[in-house]
Amino acid sequence: MAKDLVNSPVERQNILNNPYAVIELEKATQIKGIQFEGAVRLVKEQVAQFFEITPRTIDNLLQQYGNELRQNGYEVLKGKRLKEFKLCIQSQFGNEMDFVTKTTILGIFDFRTFLNVAMLLTDSERARLLRQMILDIVIDTVNQRTGGGTKYINQRDDLDNEELKLRLLTAIQR
Repeated sequence: MAKDLVNSPVERQNILNNPYAVIELEKATQIKGIQFEGAVRLVKEQVAQFFEITPRTIDNLLQQYGNELRQNGYEVLKGKRLKEFKLCIQSQFGNEMDFVTKTTILGIFDFRTFLNVAMLLTDSERARLLRQMILDIVIDTVNQRTGGGTKYINQRDDLDNEELKLRLLTAIQR
């Protein structure tokens, strides 16, 4: 099923359109980004750093899957909204964040788009770990919402599952 997320836009959209699963994933991953307009936003460099890839890889994904990523929350800021975003960065991080102040256009990712990128990346170990976590949490969330259980659906060893979550959380906090 993990390969289905990489290859199937329908499977990706099914997960990203489930607001309960996205909320649970946001809680579990504890991604620290920039609070802007009531949501966590990330710039390309943050996404690339998390997945241990180059910003150019993100550019290639945007070129190849631009419509899908825009549909799931990627947006380009200009003008007044960009100015407001820069002020949010300054108020949250001060001068600590390496950010070009003369930027006139900037693409930002929301959490759904961040998950979408994880589903599209094939060469990132962190993306693979995140996809596994996504599948586990989505299955658990759907079963909780429908009153079912995951006892027989997900038969992975609990130790492996806990180790997976620990490895991903460690990677997130770096």
